[in-house]
Amino acid sequence: MTSDAGVAPRRVQAGGVALGWREWGQGDVTVVFIHGNLASKEWLELAAPLFPPGIRTVGIDWRGCGDSDRPAATPGYANYSMQQHAEDMIAALDALGIDFCHLATHSTGGIIAARMLLMQPERFGRVLHLDPISPAGAAFGPEQVQLFRDMSASKPMTRAIMATAASSLFEPQSLSDPAGPRFKAEVDGARRAAFERIIDQTFTVAEGIWLGTPHNLTWEHTDGRLAARMGEMRHPQLVLWGEDDLWIVRADLERMTREMPDCRLVVLPKLGHSANLELPALFAGYFGAWFGGLPR
Repeated sequence: MTSDAGVAPRRVQAGGVALGWREWGQGDVTVVFIHGNLASKEWLELAAPLFPPGIRTVGIDWRGCGDSDRPAATPGYANYSMQQHAEDMIAALDALGIDFCHLATHSTGGIIAARMLLMQPERFGRVLHLDPISPAGAAFGPEQVQLFRDMSASKPMTRAIMATAASSLFEPQSLSDPAGPRFKAEVDGARRAAFERIIDQTFTVAEGIWLGTPHNLTWEHTDGRLAARMGEMRHPQLVLWGEDDLWIVRADLERMTREMPDCRLVVLPKLGHSANLELPALFAGYFGAWFGGLPR
């Protein structure tokens, strides 16, 4: 899937890889979107048109995802580490001439942003996190890693698992139905189509994403040094968490609010892991309230 139907994707050289990127809107306030695992910048496509004027939003694909290069994984998936993704994003900002910006993240994008904030704290302003992986990382056992491996070989399984990331769109009982998840009757065609496009794109990510992300998030969790530096991340941060999120533990986000100097948690009722897809207008409202009207 390219950024726009019939239009070649825009790519920027970031160190040794070319990364896909896209922008929505124009204005003096720039917000860079860091997507989550098995995802892309296109997870913002339904919400971004609803953002207020005066904001330029730039979405950048990780290496291995979306319209970006897919380098072969090195031993231990070192070239797909959270630090490597952060370095890629910094290099992309340099190449795009973005000297200062705010950040919006989703899921694993949260921990990548944390590393960016520590690398160049003066370069970033506010941060809006949607159901983020915290700086504490996440622990994946052998069975969970095997699940990722199995997903990479089965599109129906991938669709069933990814449906739990947007759980409010589906009939609850269908999430465990062998026949596969079924949309609720009230879910409109735009959200249905966006979800199916997301599944098609998920199935194109590199092995370094499928298996490297759980490996490297587990390393972050075991290592613990990034989590120990949360007190250094003084940027204003707002964390949105869906109360029905099946992927992110609320306690991890509550730790962020305790240990980061300027961090608040807002719970979104009756939503899962992906408000940007489940209820784009609500997510756009929080986005606009957090970033709208800021000085350059």
